[in-house]
Amino acid sequence: MNTRFCLFVASLLLLGWSFSSCKSDSKSSCCAEGCPAEKEDVVLKDYGPEPTVLDIDAYTMANENFRTSLWTGTLLQVTVMSIPVGGEVGLELHTDVDQFLRIEDGYANVLMGDSETSLTFNKPAEKDYAIIVPAGKWHNIINTGDRPLKLYSIYAPVQHPHSTVHKTFEEAEEAEHHH
Repeated sequence: MNTRFCLFVASLLLLGWSFSSCKSDSKSSCCAEGCPAEKEDVVLKDYGPEPTVLDIDAYTMANENFRTSLWTGTLLQVTVMSIPVGGEVGLELHTDVDQFLRIEDGYANVLMGDSETSLTFNKPAEKDYAIIVPAGKWHNIINTGDRPLKLYSIYAPVQHPHSTVHKTFEEAEEAEHHH
């Protein structure tokens, strides 16, 4: 993969890829130029590869599926996830994919390591935390809270087929065996 592109993506992530809405007391440039009077309805679908601007928090919170692809391009993919109480993303390894995840709501335990039997990285995470998984690391995220864990994930390059929707963990596992 192009090193310049990877650095660009990493810069976006470190600077905080966040989408915000205007508040009546805000003096942001968005409000100075005029924000939409009403928020758009959330329609969970894959908008890629078209140019897209959306409220990532609203889309992440509205998603009730285990995984829904929100945008799939040639070199990047965004998915939103809802992990049930006591559930998990599932232990996995992406050999050639870097992954960024951000928790929008809930509590989690993040595990990573060099093998599936040696997950030596073990950290708690919660709302507004970012999780960065380097290619080649085994990893899992376990919901430790009392409500669904809501997060979004950015893969570079793309990890799932365009318009992927997995309603459950089991459905996602079955699809991975065929992918």
